[in-house]
Amino acid sequence: MDFENSIFGKIKSKIPCRRGIVGQFLRYFVTGGLAFIVDFGAFALVLYYFDIHYLISNLIGLAAGNVVNYLLTVRWVFSTEKRKMEKHVFLEVVVFVLISLFGMGLNELLMYVFVGVLHIQEMVSKVGAAIIVLLYNFLARKFILFKSGSKNPNSQGTL
Repeated sequence: MDFENSIFGKIKSKIPCRRGIVGQFLRYFVTGGLAFIVDFGAFALVLYYFDIHYLISNLIGLAAGNVVNYLLTVRWVFSTEKRKMEKHVFLEVVVFVLISLFGMGLNELLMYVFVGVLHIQEMVSKVGAAIIVLLYNFLARKFILFKSGSKNPNSQGTL
C-alpha cells in the first residue's frame, strides 16, 4: 500500500509541521480521534452488548483508547521533540500511565456528573467528557513528558 495515497498519508499532508504547538495539537487531535473511536467502540460494545454498568464500560473503553493514544503520541505527535525521560523508558511509561489514570479519573467523574447527576444520555455524556479530557491529556503530556525543542532539526519522525 502506498503510504502517501493512504488515508494516513492524506491526513499527514494536511496537518501543519509537528514542531509547533498548533501542528502538535492538530496531530494530537487526530490521535485523540482515533483513540476515541477505539474507546467509544469498546464502551458501546461492553455497555450494550455485554450489559455492563456504564462506569465499568467506560473504564474498559478508556483503557483500550489509551493504548492507541500512547503509541501514536510517542511515534507521531511529539516524535520530533526530545523526550524528558527517553533514557528511562520504564519511568516514561509510568508517568504516561499516571497522566492517563488521572485523565481516566477525570473522565469517570465527568461521566458520573453528566449521567448520574444531570441525567444526560450516556453516549452524549461520553462525547462531552472526551472533549474536556482531550485538552487535559494534550497539555499534560506535552509539558510533563516532552522538552521544548527538536531532537533533530531535520527530523520528520515516523508516520
